[in-house]
Amino acid sequence: MFGLVLVCLLMAAATTTSGYRPDPVTGFPQQSIVVDSWPGDKKVAVCFVFYVEVWGFGHGPDFRPDMVKRKPDLVNEYYRQYGINEGIDRIGRLFARLDVPLSVALSALFPDQRPEIWASFREIQPGASIIAHGMNNSTEQLPLAQGLKAQEVYVRKTLDLVEKSVGVRPKGWSSPSVYANVDTYTATAAEGIKYSLDAMDSDELSRLQTPSGSLLMIPYPVVTVDMGQNLARQQMPVMLEQLWTDYVMELVHEAEVDPDRPATVVAIGIHPFVSGTPSGAAALRRVLERIKEEKLVWLTDVDSIYDHALGQ
Repeated sequence: MFGLVLVCLLMAAATTTSGYRPDPVTGFPQQSIVVDSWPGDKKVAVCFVFYVEVWGFGHGPDFRPDMVKRKPDLVNEYYRQYGINEGIDRIGRLFARLDVPLSVALSALFPDQRPEIWASFREIQPGASIIAHGMNNSTEQLPLAQGLKAQEVYVRKTLDLVEKSVGVRPKGWSSPSVYANVDTYTATAAEGIKYSLDAMDSDELSRLQTPSGSLLMIPYPVVTVDMGQNLARQQMPVMLEQLWTDYVMELVHEAEVDPDRPATVVAIGIHPFVSGTPSGAAALRRVLERIKEEKLVWLTDVDSIYDHALGQ
């Protein structure tokens, strides 16, 4: 009851506090954060978020949905395993070779389940920003039906395990399997999370005021994520190359046409079984090489975006 009253008070405050408005999804007060420019007078911040995840045997994305009833479903199991065995290091090497910052959304169970893969990747990418991505993406997702306290416990367990395995306590959160509810925002803020990728409705930063504190919302658009485009919409890597290039370059064009408009930001989600294949990496490499040439683009990571917003 107390939480409901507090939410109502926060919503009421949103209509009277300058710059705040009720977020249409959560109902919490939300405030746009206007960034005039990013470091180096850049106008478009681009960060690639690499999802290193645990799905588990019999779970996960299916390249051939017509085969999921097979026991065992070798095609889809090996599809997912290829991403882990080959794709994770390939993406790490690509970003290291091009000297582009990389952000990693990590399932907390991954380092213990695949220690050799994780150790190899961290050797290649020792400084990659780590974002908490829940325990796993299938059997241990957020306990959405069990209330706020259960989610707080889940978030704390996730952060503790990541910190134990990686040596870093994440400042950012991305809900496993892109599945959260209103309590998730409050629970993550309560457990010390500073920014969230569970925002998909803007090109600019915003601040969400939850009953437990504020969260910086970093835009993570649905349409730029490789997995959804590849599996659900059958877009091959070369098509993703065009999509990503057009997305970023149009933001650049808008900034050139109107230099006084606020700076924009996009977090692009990539997965090892899509972008970690040879053809996927080739397409991604061409995208990175192209946008590195743009004087208005800041290729960065999510922690740096948070740090810059905090320092404004």
